[in-house]
Amino acid sequence: MKAQAKEKLPVELVFAPQWWNREIGLSFDRDFFFHPARRVEDERKMERHLWNKWGNYGLGTDHNSDMPEVGAVHLASGFLLSEMMGCRVDYFEAAPPLVICKEIESLDSAPADGAFKSGAFKSFDGMREALKTKFGYVTGDVNWSGILNLAIDLRGQELFIDMNEDQEETAAFFSSIADMIEKFTDGMQESANSTSISVNRTVSRLDAPVLLHSECSLTMISEDMYREYLQAYDIEWSKKPAPFGVHYCGADPHRFARAFSEIPALDFLDVGWGGDVALLRKYLPKTFLNLRLSPVELVRYSPAEVRETILRMVKQSGDLSRTGICCINMDDKVSDENVSAILETRKEILETNGAVLNSR
Repeated sequence: MKAQAKEKLPVELVFAPQWWNREIGLSFDRDFFFHPARRVEDERKMERHLWNKWGNYGLGTDHNSDMPEVGAVHLASGFLLSEMMGCRVDYFEAAPPLVICKEIESLDSAPADGAFKSGAFKSFDGMREALKTKFGYVTGDVNWSGILNLAIDLRGQELFIDMNEDQEETAAFFSSIADMIEKFTDGMQESANSTSISVNRTVSRLDAPVLLHSECSLTMISEDMYREYLQAYDIEWSKKPAPFGVHYCGADPHRFARAFSEIPALDFLDVGWGGDVALLRKYLPKTFLNLRLSPVELVRYSPAEVRETILRMVKQSGDLSRTGICCINMDDKVSDENVSAILETRKEILETNGAVLNSR
């Protein structure tokens, strides 16, 4: 493997725009994502608020710094590449950007070739250059989504018919999207030495920048279809010098355990809530398993249930040096007590060097 965690059992928390809007009045209009000054100001506001609430657990450590973050590293929102390829994106006061499916008429009309001439990319690149001019560098990155995710944004549900009836054209369609992704992430890596913090902040806790492929929509296809259309890209990307990972936020990542084990160097796997952690660890003994808590379940749990859930999942993963915890997109219904319970449980596991996991 090409990367290791900087510390045992890192934890990352990402709050939804509704939470931020309620807590400190942030607006998630288009300027939040594309205006250079807003990028810096709003990210610092977010860091400061996290520091004020949970700084004793290590959150918000950049609260005294102006960080030229090119992307919204405190959100989970993949939209830019879809907009670059012509999808309409709606922006809101207290919600993440919403990608409207383009529903292209045929696979050969895919607009990936023009993505870097689009207004969306020009806005992003202009913001990036403005930050670099002012600060001398940029940091952070942009959620680049993934091949199948972007294909669905472009083609819609017709894509699944294509995958069954037009294999050759579908493969070419995916290839054009993959080429566009590679060009974007290579540029992001060159300018900011990072590609995937905005996919999942936990990758910043590893000692080398991870290329994290969002494969949320694998829940919609079979393992055979994954092998036919997408596995080759994951295998090829895993052979690059940078560490490689798969972001899988669905409830059934274990369904792909065998297929994922065929990736030569899968450094990182986001384990969607509901996934069979023990089975995944069996197939992926050396992979960093990032265990995702459900933001929906978290709302109805008591702090004791939060603790018990984390202990169970971490025990199933079985290796504190190759395990992380995260909860993504917590909205304005989550309680501070349950957020603190996540952080306190992690602290308890580390203070007992994992002994508490065996006392259950």
